[in-house]
Amino acid sequence: MKGSTMDKYIMALDQGTTSSRCIIYDKKGDIVSVAQQEFEQIYPEQGWVEHDANEIWSSQMAVAFEAILKAGLTYKNIEAIGITNQRETTVVWDKTTGEPIYNAIVWQCRRTADYCDELKCRGLESAIKEKTGLIIDPYFSGTKLRWILENVPSARERAENGELLFGTIETWLIWKMTGGTVHITDYSNASRTMMFNIHTLEWDDEILKELNIPKCMLPKPCPCSEIYGETKEDLFGGPIRIAGAAGDQQAALFGQTCFKEGEAKSTYGTGNFLLLNTGEKPIASNNGLLTTIAWGLGDAKAGSSEGDEDSSGEGSSKNHSRVTYALEGSVFVCGAVIQWIRDELKMLETSAESEDIARSVEDTNGVYIVPAFVGLGAPYWDARARGAIYGLTRGAGRAHIVRAALESIAYQCHDLIKAMEADMGHALSSLYVDGGASANDFLMQFQSDILNLKVIRPKSVETTSLGAAYFAGLATGYYKDLSDVDDNWQKDREFDPNMQEKTREDLLAGWRDAIDRTLSA
Repeated sequence: MKGSTMDKYIMALDQGTTSSRCIIYDKKGDIVSVAQQEFEQIYPEQGWVEHDANEIWSSQMAVAFEAILKAGLTYKNIEAIGITNQRETTVVWDKTTGEPIYNAIVWQCRRTADYCDELKCRGLESAIKEKTGLIIDPYFSGTKLRWILENVPSARERAENGELLFGTIETWLIWKMTGGTVHITDYSNASRTMMFNIHTLEWDDEILKELNIPKCMLPKPCPCSEIYGETKEDLFGGPIRIAGAAGDQQAALFGQTCFKEGEAKSTYGTGNFLLLNTGEKPIASNNGLLTTIAWGLGDAKAGSSEGDEDSSGEGSSKNHSRVTYALEGSVFVCGAVIQWIRDELKMLETSAESEDIARSVEDTNGVYIVPAFVGLGAPYWDARARGAIYGLTRGAGRAHIVRAALESIAYQCHDLIKAMEADMGHALSSLYVDGGASANDFLMQFQSDILNLKVIRPKSVETTSLGAAYFAGLATGYYKDLSDVDDNWQKDREFDPNMQEKTREDLLAGWRDAIDRTLSA
């Protein structure tokens, strides 16, 4: 597609765990151009995961240039840039040179597990959960940042002298794109650091003291939809406004237009992430879920950036935004179990083949797979659990195992949904789905059956980048309000439950038995 100088589009930068992508959208939310580039995964020790922050930056810019060129556009055609990113991944860099002082520590990295245990032993779990909505876990950014300060030579001294800056990935990209003039984070990413008070919308001084984190390192928290600044002119040939940012799962919730309290989405990727919009009040979970900020919407008509005025990390834009909260459940292994069946067990040529193979048998012949390859996430939070296959008999074959792998994805989502319903005090009416595995009709139908719930798949499953585009478009007036965005959503297919209650109960009893056998306690 060739764009004229009068056409305006939104550029969404989707910085993920294994690749950087850029998708350019028109006003209807249709894709104009897309580019993607993978980057290196670094494993220095067992359980450690790192990225080269400079490679993240270069790969993200490379795909941005490629997407613009593919569409025949220039910077003048880009109304604004929205960013969505892998959450919790931690970068620390020199404020003057812009050079990272250590590799980015990735959300998957478990190196701070012992320190997290120490924090729990000090009795900090309830206070941190009340303030941040999170459990104490290496998953989140705070202990990763502390590790860098404790283990990189001179890092702590330099940080206390105001020479170093911290950021999650959206902060790093915005700082680089603005030539080091804007140091901000959005509320959704800030809420995943384990240092941010989700009630006051400020960095929590008591937690910072416990973790020994200098506050001067931290970016300024801002709404997810706000004009933060402009790209430096030599980057794209002229300035482009940066006007939206959100963590990937929150962006997907927004891209699914789950704007109403009680609406939920499930993203089926490498893992499975389920978010439920709980409205303007946070709900504390008693069932192993996380309380998080879904998004904060600034004054979309103002057109000014609070981030330009003060990037010191002091204070926030909380008086100028409306915050929406969410409950979140995270399953660490979702699509990855199909990759394992394909790559390690060699039972599949392609992941897509799993659907036909699963349909070739009436059931799993009693086989259950619990894919706890890296422990179990919500609602169990058992880091020592390990994957297992149960119920094997001489009659179990390849198709039964493949079907059991797909069904394990739906069972794990079921457990999250039931935990959410218990926290909310009522049942969901439907579930919106997206992500790669949501294209599998067998899986989506089984998901509907085992939940006894309507499952709705949109025409565009690129909801993560689309959410980032919507945040940016709302900030600049490209979209006038949420109803303008909501009009873009289109349904692809609806899956309705078609399973006998007795069958559902028997299947879930078998799953619960498999889980009980897998838990380490």
